[in-house]
Amino acid sequence: MTDKGYKGISMEGALARWYDASNAKAASRYDEQVAMVRQRAPKGAKVLEVAPGPGYLSIALAATGDYTVTGLDISETFVSIARGKALAAGAPVDFRLGNASAMPFDDDTFDFLICCAAFKNFSDPAGALREMRRVLRPGAGGLILDLRKDVSKQAVDADVARMRMGMVSKLFTRLALRSFLPRRAYTKAEFEALLSGVGFGSYEIRQTPLSLEVELRK
Repeated sequence: MTDKGYKGISMEGALARWYDASNAKAASRYDEQVAMVRQRAPKGAKVLEVAPGPGYLSIALAATGDYTVTGLDISETFVSIARGKALAAGAPVDFRLGNASAMPFDDDTFDFLICCAAFKNFSDPAGALREMRRVLRPGAGGLILDLRKDVSKQAVDADVARMRMGMVSKLFTRLALRSFLPRRAYTKAEFEALLSGVGFGSYEIRQTPLSLEVELRK
């Protein structure tokens, strides 16, 4: 059976458009992620965002003028939305359709990669990590930011409280972050076990109240 690439229902159609509308109201989150990339990736770097969704972070990175940015997502709706947003913003991002565990890129292509809030949804996480390593240039790094499995109710409530969403979207987001999304996510020990067999030269996993921050080096 062919791997569909993700756990749960597909982010297509109306669901993808709702996600886009909700995330458009959380711009400060992307500012923080841009800052994290700029701390790690030198000017002129070729940057890959794995699972960019509607494309906000990739577009913000391209808008700095410092990077050549590519985004790879398995959702046709997200790729269409992201391409439209990039065109409207005049941001030269190459958004591609594809599976994180079978990337359509040559070996040693990128200087840095980032994956935010998506890794827990990959149906072949070890395969995705092997692909991340393959497409990075020797010595290049990456960053995975995602929900931790053992997240507390207090951490979820604090994160949702700072999101500029409508009441219904906040209620749904809080429910998702407290229930089915943590079940797909990883503890620090589980992520270390995944990384142990995929060949990265080094890695470091930090924990925040909400998330795991996984720093990778080929």
